[in-house]
Amino acid sequence: MNQIQEEIAKAILQLSEKALITEALVAKKIRENIKLQGKQKAGLVFTDIEAAITNIEENNKLHFALHLNSANDILIKQSDVAAGLEGDARKRRLASEKSMSVLTNGDVKKTLEGKSGGGKNGPKPHSKRTDTKKLNVNKNYDDFE
Repeated sequence: MNQIQEEIAKAILQLSEKALITEALVAKKIRENIKLQGKQKAGLVFTDIEAAITNIEENNKLHFALHLNSANDILIKQSDVAAGLEGDARKRRLASEKSMSVLTNGDVKKTLEGKSGGGKNGPKPHSKRTDTKKLNVNKNYDDFE
């Protein structure tokens, strides 16, 4: 499992007392846990949710059923038997992800590295752009005088 899948699993376990967990609620919990600024409307990739739920079922013996609402949002319910999305719903969700903003493994890595001081070379200094560059439109026409 990669980092985003681990964060999804952790968030689902934290929210498991709820009867119905939405994808947006899981994404919000992940942003809170890793203190991610930005990507407020980002969803989650379906395959990452599936992998996280499979891991939870193997390790914690909790079972979840996945559903898709009319807006292609994933709904997670705790149930007696694990149930994934069926063929048509799965295709519809995967097709809608192409136009969605999603939280990725790279977002999680970047945020977690930023908290711990940055990767191999330490944190990158924040540089502000102070000098302004101006376009000289007469530069190209100096040759014609």
